[in-house]
Amino acid sequence: MENVGNQSLGKLLDLTGKVAIVTGGAVGIGRGIACRLAEAGAKVVIADRTQEAANRTVAECLAKGWTVKAISADVSVEEEVKHLVDETVSTFGQIDILVNNAGIYPVIPLTETTLEDFEKVINTNLRGVFLCTKYVSEKMIARNAGGRILNITSIDAIHPSMVGLASYDASKHGVWGFTKNVALELAPYKIWVNAIAPGGINTPGVRKLQGGAVSESFLAGIPMHRMGEPDEIGKVALFLVSEMASYMTGSQVIVDGGFLLS
Repeated sequence: MENVGNQSLGKLLDLTGKVAIVTGGAVGIGRGIACRLAEAGAKVVIADRTQEAANRTVAECLAKGWTVKAISADVSVEEEVKHLVDETVSTFGQIDILVNNAGIYPVIPLTETTLEDFEKVINTNLRGVFLCTKYVSEKMIARNAGGRILNITSIDAIHPSMVGLASYDASKHGVWGFTKNVALELAPYKIWVNAIAPGGINTPGVRKLQGGAVSESFLAGIPMHRMGEPDEIGKVALFLVSEMASYMTGSQVIVDGGFLLS
């Protein structure tokens, strides 16, 4: 960390020698992040429940000469998270970066939400962040080489975007609170913990949710008048896990095209 001011721009963004886990890394925002980290030189583990999609992303990355591996994991299941962490260390020897991206966002009005619906969202979006952070940070602390943990929240962690996302909003508020507290706890170990709050991003899940087309009314609420792309989250993620963000922890960066301004 010393003499950061003397490092070149290329060196600050260079992740060569680093090992990263990106949960939900097969498609969408996770894929955008995984690809940018791999391009920057990191060895990236794509953890996803959808093995077929993960394998496709891995094949595309390998074709570009990047080092990427897929590991099947449901982040809400403790034993699967333990396996993910152990398999990553067994394969690459260490973990330097964790990106907690895996999440679900079913739109169900409160009056129609069952306890099972609520728990499914909380288990994936919040419990999963807890489990991955707990077991990865244990490895980071034991190695005594610092680390970066990046949690993907949402603009809904700041302000609700639509009716029907009460469970999702509760989970993302929880992740933001968790981020800040864990940043305090892990700072003595030189493990920096930050978050990105994306707005409307053009992902397969969002396109499915919106029926394949973005409404004019939704775009009108975005000052930039367009949806964001997964790579636009990937670029901010690269910044936050690199030496470019060497004096940041407990921060949340909003990437929403200005949506919250409206």
